[in-house]
Amino acid sequence: MSDSKGPLSAADALPPVEPPSAAFLVQLFLVPGIIVSIIVCVWLAFHWLAHLGNDPQAYVRTLQRDNEGRWQAALNLANDLRGPGGGALKEDEALARELGRILSEEATSGRTGEQSQTLRLYLCRALGEFSVPSAATTLIERAGDATDPQTARAAVEALSVLQANLAAAGRGLADPGAATEAVIGASRSDDAPLRSAAAFTLGVLGGQPAVERLLALTGDTVDDVRFNAALGLARQGRTEAYEGLGEMLALADIPAGPADDAATQSQRYKRALVVVNALRGVALLVDAGHEPPPAAIVDRVKAVAADPVGDVRSSASALLKKIERVAVPAAA
Repeated sequence: MSDSKGPLSAADALPPVEPPSAAFLVQLFLVPGIIVSIIVCVWLAFHWLAHLGNDPQAYVRTLQRDNEGRWQAALNLANDLRGPGGGALKEDEALARELGRILSEEATSGRTGEQSQTLRLYLCRALGEFSVPSAATTLIERAGDATDPQTARAAVEALSVLQANLAAAGRGLADPGAATEAVIGASRSDDAPLRSAAAFTLGVLGGQPAVERLLALTGDTVDDVRFNAALGLARQGRTEAYEGLGEMLALADIPAGPADDAATQSQRYKRALVVVNALRGVALLVDAGHEPPPAAIVDRVKAVAADPVGDVRSSASALLKKIERVAVPAAA
């Protein structure tokens, strides 16, 4: 027995060293490994579920069912096509043709309820997100249907998106003349939102018939139609757009209302959007002609460079710099 009053030796101070037991090794390595494996499996399961909707046949099966929830499948498909993982779907010719068939069937079914209308709108939107010419066939048919202005408007808007997608892929519409003719017909509708959408799409489609119709639409009684016609002409490099762009630039800011005045805030936002789009239209014409715009337009751009809305100011300042760059060589 050691003397309790004497110093402790190393053997007395530390417990004896023993090799680790099998149970200890299991707790140290195997249990955490199982936990990590479970986490990885759960993540893979969620990843699989998240991409399950990208199965074209799953969408088709849902859309073929005669139930009120089909519009949700059409919305999900449109979002998937627009999303970063929609590349393969955009190129699926069979899917585009089947969606067109379902849209035609629904449009001619005689159903007029909200569910049917919503389904048609989202099917149009989905077709516009494709990058294959066959997606245009049913959109052209729907765009020319004057009896259903809501679907016609969705189809006209989708044609502009489809045209942009095809151009980005180095392709074009199979029958651009038919598309232009259908949109020109829509531009003659009594429905102002449809005429406005048609004016925008004609600017995207281009071609002489589209330009001639845009020139006529610059005299429309509805502001949105005139503004979209001016932007369409600017997109086509036509200086006749300056008159409408000047009107857009002259829109005065709307005084801010109470913090809870949603209507005033919406009006201010729309006015700012119109002015920014007008500045972009002027920029397109400057780039197309490599010369400054008329003096009256430059004066209006300078005026909005002091606008209370930041986006308007920054866009105007950038445009003024562009104008200065093209003006210097002209003066030299």
